[in-house]
Amino acid sequence: MDKPSDIPAVPEYKYCRESRVFKTGRVFPNDVNNHKTLFGGKLMSTLDEVASISAMRHCRKNVVTASADSVDFLSPIRPTDSVCFESFVSSTGRTSIEVFVKIIAENLYTGERTVAATAFLTFVAVDENGIPAQVPKVLAETDEEKLVSHSADERSELRKLRRNSSKMLAAQLSTTKYWE
Repeated sequence: MDKPSDIPAVPEYKYCRESRVFKTGRVFPNDVNNHKTLFGGKLMSTLDEVASISAMRHCRKNVVTASADSVDFLSPIRPTDSVCFESFVSSTGRTSIEVFVKIIAENLYTGERTVAATAFLTFVAVDENGIPAQVPKVLAETDEEKLVSHSADERSELRKLRRNSSKMLAAQLSTTKYWE
């Protein structure tokens, strides 16, 4: 791919459904914390994995995690539950991809299902040289996709404010070893 004509064009739009990912697993004893509920770090690891697959399905490029804006733990996930991660691309910028993840706990004895957590993660698409790359826009079709996508601009603005605040704080923090 030496000539610009050899570089595949980025489609203008893709549907949320094209990036949808499902992953269901069990909660085993080594997955729980001292409260006998799913360890938050275990959930976050799977969350990032599933969301990154959605992001890559959307752009068909490598992606890097830019932020995990919010991971809201709404109800505990117990060893009697299965846990289902469902993700899809909810919004895009020029090179950024916002992914929504819904985590559903299902009691395997009763069949009762509950939304146990929700999260928004942002990825940046990169080319083979690690340079940010353009991504397609996203189109929501279902009521749930529209509900989630509707507030994307507001989340984007909050993300920018939080990032700038974090940069200002980091600029004032010490990097010296505490024993020096």
